[in-house]
Amino acid sequence: MQRRTLLKSALALSATLAAALASPGFEALAQSGSGKPVRLILPISAGSGVDTIARAAGPALGKAFGQPVVIENLPGAGGITGAAAVVKAQPDGSTLGLVSNNHVINPSVFRAMPFDAIKDITPISVLGTTPLVLVVNAKVPAKNVKELVALLKARPDAYNYASSGNGTIIHLAGEMFLDEAGVTARHVPYKGTGPMINDLLAGQVEMGVVALNAVAPHLKAGTLRAIGLCGDKRTAAAPEIATIAEQGLPGYNVAGWFAVIGPAGMPAPEVRRVHDAFAKAFTSPEVLETMKKQGTVIEPGTPEAAAAFFRSEAARYAALVKKANVKVE
Repeated sequence: MQRRTLLKSALALSATLAAALASPGFEALAQSGSGKPVRLILPISAGSGVDTIARAAGPALGKAFGQPVVIENLPGAGGITGAAAVVKAQPDGSTLGLVSNNHVINPSVFRAMPFDAIKDITPISVLGTTPLVLVVNAKVPAKNVKELVALLKARPDAYNYASSGNGTIIHLAGEMFLDEAGVTARHVPYKGTGPMINDLLAGQVEMGVVALNAVAPHLKAGTLRAIGLCGDKRTAAAPEIATIAEQGLPGYNVAGWFAVIGPAGMPAPEVRRVHDAFAKAFTSPEVLETMKKQGTVIEPGTPEAAAAFFRSEAARYAALVKKANVKVE
């Protein structure tokens, strides 16, 4: 009698397991949770603000996923190269992307896109924001917005401003500053933030907008000088740096953000799993402390909020790109 009862229980358990294994949700979770490394693609160069953030959170992400997370830089074409690799990947959660403002700017800048920046991805979470700062080489005789504007007006087109590439948020932030201040300067685009910062340090270019966390050591060393923060408020990470808005250009407000995406068609259970892992990692005490020191604000949002945010940001930047007349063949 006891053997018959045990047999019935075993058969019932087997049937339950078989049904669960056949379900799409369980299949997705089993694939992604099998120990296969998660490939996190950064469509920007090493040394950028988003790269610094990803590297700081890397160990916590590995713990949250319970499997290795391999961070890979795939810069090029303003972030299109890396994002394209995410779009083409299998939607099983094994390949993800950590993107920034550039992802929704590109459709308005490039005449031809190899994918739809909104429809061909799965939005997972806008994780937070990071302050941008306008900096100059230490040899530039300007210490604030007023002095820099006076310098640019006195010598029109004598100065260069760097960017991490045509049509990037760094480029648009520079264009917006010139427009608000009513001054001119020559644009020098680079293939990524790293080369841009190197030439700023060397004095090959005089100024540029960059993520605060990417240049904090240089500001501390005095090899670069902060002219003003680009956002609408100061940051606790560098409270001594005034905003550009409070220095006489009240209409100027640009903030950097970063978000995690996957290929289109990710199953809902997998989206939840990835979202929860990123939220857990980025809100862990050690990561929050590091982000705080960088001035980065962590506020992981929902997939639904990310989708709405991408659409609204794409529309906002389309207007800015049209105003600045930025186009890339």
